[in-house]
Amino acid sequence: MKKNNLKPSGFNPTWIYAIIGLLLIAVLLFSDNIGGMSGTTKNIDRTTFLTYVQKGYVKEANLEKESGRVTVYLTDAALNTEEFKKFKKSNENLNPFVGPNPNFTFNVADAGNFEKDFYDNVEKSANKTAKLNTQVPSGFGGLFVNLFISLIFFGLIYFFLFRRMGAGGSAGGGGGIFSVGKSKAKLFEGDDHIKTTFKDVAGLEGAKEEIEEIVEFLKHPEKFTKLGGRIPKGALLVGPPGTGKTLLAKAVAGEAKVPFFSLSGSDFVEMFVGVGASRVRDLFKNAKEKSPSIIFIDEVDAIGRARGKSNFTGSNDERENTLNQLLTEMDGFGTESNVIVIAATNRADVLDKALMRPGRFDRIIHVDLPELNERKEIFQVHLRPLKLGEDVEVEFLAKQTPGFSGADIFNVCNEAALVAARKNKDVVEKQDFLDAVDRIIGGLEKKSKVIKPSEKKRIAYHEAGHATIGWLTEHAAPLVKVTIVPRGRSLGAAWYLPEERQITTTEQLLDEMCMTMGGRAAEEVVFNNISTGALSDLEKVTKQASAMVSIYGLNKEVGNISYYDSSGQNEYGFSKPYSEQTAQTIDKEVKKMIENQYERAKIILGQNRDKLDILAQKLIEKEVIFREDLEEIFGPRPFVNELDQIEEKGKEIIVPDPDQVIQPQSGNDI
Repeated sequence: MKKNNLKPSGFNPTWIYAIIGLLLIAVLLFSDNIGGMSGTTKNIDRTTFLTYVQKGYVKEANLEKESGRVTVYLTDAALNTEEFKKFKKSNENLNPFVGPNPNFTFNVADAGNFEKDFYDNVEKSANKTAKLNTQVPSGFGGLFVNLFISLIFFGLIYFFLFRRMGAGGSAGGGGGIFSVGKSKAKLFEGDDHIKTTFKDVAGLEGAKEEIEEIVEFLKHPEKFTKLGGRIPKGALLVGPPGTGKTLLAKAVAGEAKVPFFSLSGSDFVEMFVGVGASRVRDLFKNAKEKSPSIIFIDEVDAIGRARGKSNFTGSNDERENTLNQLLTEMDGFGTESNVIVIAATNRADVLDKALMRPGRFDRIIHVDLPELNERKEIFQVHLRPLKLGEDVEVEFLAKQTPGFSGADIFNVCNEAALVAARKNKDVVEKQDFLDAVDRIIGGLEKKSKVIKPSEKKRIAYHEAGHATIGWLTEHAAPLVKVTIVPRGRSLGAAWYLPEERQITTTEQLLDEMCMTMGGRAAEEVVFNNISTGALSDLEKVTKQASAMVSIYGLNKEVGNISYYDSSGQNEYGFSKPYSEQTAQTIDKEVKKMIENQYERAKIILGQNRDKLDILAQKLIEKEVIFREDLEEIFGPRPFVNELDQIEEKGKEIIVPDPDQVIQPQSGNDI
């Protein structure tokens, strides 16, 4: 029989609370006697009261001897008179839970004399039945209302504070004031288990190979324990953002078919002292009860930073307490518990060394940016749901996207589909992918931006300078295209396709710096002055030259010395690792290196001024030029490398990620 997935539409208890609340409001608004006192009760003096007694208006009076307070009730005959009819109208709208309202009230100083005066005036009155009660009635009606309202009030407080706020202690439940120490991990098991497997993870072959053994441990632990082996307690996934660390952890859970506790490092952090450590204890307690199981902590650097940092006040640090408890739990549970902790971070350099030692995180798995073949696999995954045109080739897209992470590739595919939809196409074509990457890297094209002819000419020469130097230097990356169409904050850009190299030589870095300075050099050669348009160029070469001198040891004056701290232990240090004299030498060599490449760029452009003018004029006319245009002006490139030999199947080529060694030369930032 087919199971019905529709949930029964039961009565919502919220309506009960709403009705009770409305009744409470009605009692408060329409009750004319809450606690035995009404807004129609008037204050009078003692003389007026005794006058009413003589006239026979008073039915009875209540005297509280301790306080001296007197409440007065009139006779029915008096209430029918014109003078007191408002009291009768008030009594006709009584709340059913309370008695009649007192008509008058006043205070007396001497209760004994007042009682004598009352009965003396009764003797003179026509109404001999008037009486004075010195034992005041209990006022059961008013007491009942007050008690009823109090019970409702405290009942609502109990429900919302003690039950609703304290009901979130279980895994996957909401937090509350009495469950802040409970784990916030989301549990996946049974029908809700993660369906992701290694087949859904494209690329990452090296990382998958390392982590597959963890799955084997969980599936068949006796295979390893019978030989004396120990199941690893943890695996740390390290890599840049968007490379698929979280996806890989989900695939492990999907393959192992065991309970999977998922949470972020920030879920341990709370404003209350001791909450983080309590949540760690509760998390591991739940995991051990459901063992074999997996705990996945994303962005573990939120609690795993090295202890003793940024604690300038010397006060107790809640984050450090949470980390200490995590270290204790990972070191405390035995191998028979079959609980494996998987954590992910892109800041492994700031993690505490005690967290990364064997016995806690036994495996450190690096999830790097995908290589060419891995990018092809990732493209194939993300292209499946798209309706592609015949001109789209996966290999072409993979070759033209060095440095793209899995998330970047997904963004390219999604943006290409959106571009095609805006153009009302039936399929996604190659040009849509090219436009999508231009949009992602360079920003939105600003067709409405007004640029004066003189500025447009300067921008054209600036970008032509980049292209010329890149074409005429040996180690510069092959040109993709040059444009003076404003995108994002850039007024123009020259884009190149970098090599996917693991190491870079000094000559390659110097050629890149020369090409980067080609834009400002072209301005000085042509206009005999310079502008602010080279901001991003100057920022890039300054960082590059500083790294060459102080990090990579590529300068003869400073020598083979690196002041880079890869451990991240000096992240919050206030002192430089070198002397003032060395600092002056570094500054001097950085400036010298940049100026030498700037002069070199001016020399190259001066020797090829006629070709520079032709290129700039063509750029002004067409706004976008490609590799073929440079070949037509300069002839075949004198230096040929592997990337130059890539067959280009179309004029436009997808450009590289801005974080690569060769960035788009966006030299006209505002």
